[in-house]
Amino acid sequence: MDQDARPAEAGAVDIRPSNSGVPQGEVNSRLEQKRIDYSREKKKTLQARYIYGIIFLIINLKAWFFRDYGQRVLSHFYNIKACGIDGQDCCHTLGVLRVSLGCFIFFSVMFFTTIKTRKLYEARSSWHSGWWAVKLVLLIVSMAVPFFLHSKYIQIYGEFARVGAGIFLVLQLVSVIEFITWWNNYWMPDEQKKQSCSLGLFMSTIFYLASVCGIVVMYAFYGRKVECSLNIFFITWTAILLIVMMAMSLHSKVNRGLLSSGIMASYLVFLCWSAIRSEPASDYCNKQKANGNSDWTTILSFLFAIGAIVMATFSTGIDSQSFQFRNDNVQEDDGIPYDYGFFHLVFAFGAMYFGMLFISWNLNNSARKWSIDVGWASTWVKIVNEWFAATIYLWKLISPTVRQTKVMDHEDSVRQTVVNVALP
Repeated sequence: MDQDARPAEAGAVDIRPSNSGVPQGEVNSRLEQKRIDYSREKKKTLQARYIYGIIFLIINLKAWFFRDYGQRVLSHFYNIKACGIDGQDCCHTLGVLRVSLGCFIFFSVMFFTTIKTRKLYEARSSWHSGWWAVKLVLLIVSMAVPFFLHSKYIQIYGEFARVGAGIFLVLQLVSVIEFITWWNNYWMPDEQKKQSCSLGLFMSTIFYLASVCGIVVMYAFYGRKVECSLNIFFITWTAILLIVMMAMSLHSKVNRGLLSSGIMASYLVFLCWSAIRSEPASDYCNKQKANGNSDWTTILSFLFAIGAIVMATFSTGIDSQSFQFRNDNVQEDDGIPYDYGFFHLVFAFGAMYFGMLFISWNLNNSARKWSIDVGWASTWVKIVNEWFAATIYLWKLISPTVRQTKVMDHEDSVRQTVVNVALP
């Protein structure tokens, strides 16, 4: 009789795996090799993030070069019809927008070719983390195409870039607020961990002291004269927002602690300071920029700003979990470590964002050398960004209480209806 038929004949159940004929040592070896291959592929995808970040940084520097020195150095653009007389339309503001459009095209192509990638061994995953020679050609073509487009199309892109930059700011805000919430939960998880809570209380005190010091310093530097009424309004309103957030966090129905509101307070103070710093040079409200010289502090601030753009784009791009609206916590064994499509989408919006920063959100006038995000348009964008951030955070504080109240009201209504029906 066949050996495989014996268990069924005896009334037993054969639970041996299909590869029971393979020695156990070989099975373990295959599993170990599979783990090694997965670890290698995962490492490649994680390294690819930094390569894309470096590419984005180089493109930022290229945009700055085309804005400040393009017309003087790149004389061969004079032969390109779309660049106009003496290459004017390929330098300054239009030059920045052309570089921004090229970056947007590259990362848009990457977005559409990697969207909905789920498995690490898919061809699209290999495309995301490999094929760098092909992607180098794609990048060169993407960066070259905008320089052959007529200026009116570049202006149209500039209008769309304003919207895309706004979307990027919203994504960045959500990512920052989610990070603050995570940090608050990490340091103040429950009442049993007294040491963690004490450290969280200490850190919240530090953040609030830093926020108060920031408010005082801004009053001293940017609001000490009556003529600076707009600055005084910005600073005062920021201080009011800090008080409201602290009071809301300590409310008995909210009771979320001071750490998250302290971090958020520091972030709002930074946004207010950045907005005031973006105002045009003034003899009485912004003395530090009134001379307009490109000294070493200006250059360092400029380079720091470029680094901040790249880091903001990179950190938002890898934070796809903050934008998952479904509670899908299933982690597959061969799943990708982060969402490739979302990563490239954020970089595409980031291309629009840095384009707006380099031209100070103004499509008609070019910014001065070694400056970034300076002008009244930039100031108001940052102020609105600050107010919007405070609104989102306050809603995140009170929304659980509001939803709980609605649920309790609904349950009371249902219970009352049942009682009325039961009574004769």
